Amino acid sequence: MEVAIAVVGGSWKMTVVKHLLGGPLRFNALNRAVGPVTPRVLTRQLRDLEADGVVHREVFPEVPPRVEYSLTPLGESLAGLVAQLDTWGGAYANRLGLVR
Repeated sequence: MEVAIAVVGGSWKMTVVKHLLGGPLRFNALNRAVGPVTPRVLTRQLRDLEADGVVHREVFPEVPPRVEYSLTPLGESLAGLVAQLDTWGGAYANRLGLVR
């Protein structure tokens, strides 16, 4: 469990994985999808996920450069965990009367 938390336990990492499950996204699209995260923090989370083999960063040789982020097969293997956490979070928010 400690290894898993070390890899995906960052403040926005699971949210990033959740949004990348729908397919590759460019940085700004991912930033909008993730929510109230600063570009600096999102960049750090993406670099960590890339270093851990969860996210793939592809730079296209275009002008201006285009960069897309996608999940690796290892990242895609987190789909079940993301779904379970999303379900649990929804039930928890409903129990407390929080808006989700």
